[in-house]
Amino acid sequence: MTFRIRPRALALLLVLAAPCVATATDYTVQPGSTLGFADSFQGSGFDGHFEKWTAAISYDQAKLASSKFDVTVDLSSAKTGDSDRDGALPGADFFNVAKFPQAHFVTTAFHQQGNQVVADGMLTLRGVTKPVSLNVVFKPQGGGATLDVSGSLKRLDFGVGGGQYADTSVIGADVKITAHLVLKGK
Repeated sequence: MTFRIRPRALALLLVLAAPCVATATDYTVQPGSTLGFADSFQGSGFDGHFEKWTAAISYDQAKLASSKFDVTVDLSSAKTGDSDRDGALPGADFFNVAKFPQAHFVTTAFHQQGNQVVADGMLTLRGVTKPVSLNVVFKPQGGGATLDVSGSLKRLDFGVGGGQYADTSVIGADVKITAHLVLKGK
């Protein structure tokens, strides 16, 4: 027995099913948003931030399967407030911006871990791509939201601070990543 669906019936089914396809809300990043990092040098902690970066955010905690983050960072824009460190970060021993001017993070999935949402993704830094997971706190506010992201990565996994700077007793192994995004719905 052959079962045929008529074109009209197929079209009707597609129209009826369309509202069931869940999509996350697209947002634009607003002024006041920050992307930062923290580590230690010779036992003293330091904070830094990136002045230039872009983020495409599509998010809904009830629709995690259709949510996505896509972030591109201009590595030459790293600032820590220390002129020696700020001068070294773009160099070949650290970010090597002459060869790798940008870092890129894109999510591959989101999942609940207890009360916490975790964004799993791939980070490309210095030509190395590795998985990174970030904790997400999303707070809707009127026509927008705030999005706070935190996590850490092992700098040597990406070749950051290699060579004479590979000693993790001088520069800490784990770099903390933080972001506070002020978002407006598109």
